[in-house]
Order: sequence, then C-alpha cells, then structure tokens
Amino acid sequence: MARLATVDNGQPHLVPVVFCEHGGALFIPIDGKPKSGRKLRRVRNIEANPAVSLLVDEYEDDWSRLRWARADGTATVVPLQPAVRAALLEKYPQYETTAMGSTAIRVAIERIRSWSAGGGRHRRWATGGP
Repeated sequence: MARLATVDNGQPHLVPVVFCEHGGALFIPIDGKPKSGRKLRRVRNIEANPAVSLLVDEYEDDWSRLRWARADGTATVVPLQPAVRAALLEKYPQYETTAMGSTAIRVAIERIRSWSAGGGRHRRWATGGP
C-alpha cells in the first residue's frame, strides 16, 4: 500500500497511489479516468508547495513482519515518458484495461526512512515493497 502526502494550506492531504521508480525518481501516474473538471487536489497542492512524502507499508497479521518506508522529496507534474509508462504497465498489469493518462507526479527523492519489526533497512521501490 502506498500513500502520497501533500500539504493543503498547512494541513496534510493523504491519498492512496500507485508508483514506480525510474532513473532514481519516483513516478505516480495521474490516470485518465474522468475527473470533476478541476485539477486534482494533490496536483494543486504540489503546485503551491512541492514538498511531499510517499509512504509504503506492508501489514501482516504476524506483527514481527511489519515494515514501512517513507521517501521525502520535491514533486513536480511532468509528461508521462514512454519508459515510465512501460515500468508502470509492467508493475501494474491493470493498466492494460485502465487509462493511464499523459502526466505523472515525479518525486525527486531527498531522504528515505524505513523501519522493519524484524530490523534491517528496505529499499525495494521498483517492486513495490518498502
């Protein structure tokens, strides 16, 4: 599970997202499903304040296997590059039948923090795990 945190007038705004890593940055697609006609709140928030966090966590009934990773960085909205589109399609086959859209949120990673109940650090962004 991944969640993107943006800031809206000093208040946190948190939404579930999908993402991939490409070229050392994280990419969150802005999918092509119909919107209300306005920019998404997360996009408006990024335009006003580009500081974001992406939290990925894995829950298990066995609490000794709990873990999470958080990437803090600076976000921009960019055109969806073919290589990023291919990486998202490989990771999420659901995009074969769901419109991906033509833009993405690119997060330039500035810091990564992680925790695991079993100890150790994790950085498997490309495969989706923390």
